[in-house]
Amino acid sequence: MLPNTRTIAFSLLLGLPIAAVTALPALGADSQPREAVISVSGEGQASVAPDMAVLNLSVVKQAKTARSALDENNKSMNDVLAALKKAGIAERDLQTSGFSVQPQYSYPQSNDGQPQSPQLIAYQVSNSLSVRVRDLSKLGVILDEAVTLGVNQGGDIQFTNDKPEKAMEEARKNAVANAIAKAKTLAEAADVKLGRVIEISETWPRPQPVPVYRAAMMKEAADSAVPVQGGETSYNITVNVTFSIAQ
Repeated sequence: MLPNTRTIAFSLLLGLPIAAVTALPALGADSQPREAVISVSGEGQASVAPDMAVLNLSVVKQAKTARSALDENNKSMNDVLAALKKAGIAERDLQTSGFSVQPQYSYPQSNDGQPQSPQLIAYQVSNSLSVRVRDLSKLGVILDEAVTLGVNQGGDIQFTNDKPEKAMEEARKNAVANAIAKAKTLAEAADVKLGRVIEISETWPRPQPVPVYRAAMMKEAADSAVPVQGGETSYNITVNVTFSIAQ
């Protein structure tokens, strides 16, 4: 038994240097230096006149009972919807964006400083409508008529574009050009030569804020069509680009 044992032990000892030598190339591969790179962010913008507006219009009615408040609200909102459709607004561009029924309380003050129970005095019904106006020449008239027919809250306007792809494409090109210019400046300052593009990515494009008409609209303000200016919608895009440094 002993001779066999010595033979096995000797074979194991002989095998150890071979395993150690085999592992050396792997260690050398892991220690290789990373490729030298230049990473920059580029920003691009493109502006275009809006061709669509999104309105937020609300009818708010208050009455002694929830039923009465709802009936009054329904009448005004139906009149508004009929007028919008008559003005050429398609069904697909009309969407209810909110609806609520809220009890209204009064909080009487006591002479002795003791808390008083709130008293239910009315119910308030609010119905909100999101409207896409594709013909901006009708925007002022639509706002005016909506107020006349019962819209008494809201008035937010967001100008946008139905198909902003061309503006976004221009913004992308401007962003890449900006990134290349930055990278060239950095390479020149560091006295190195700019190499190939290794990686490029884009952040999600977003429109910049544009002028909006914002008001709590009342019937007294509806003597004439509402003056509205659309301005321009700006689209911003950011790209991240990594370049190699040429050796």
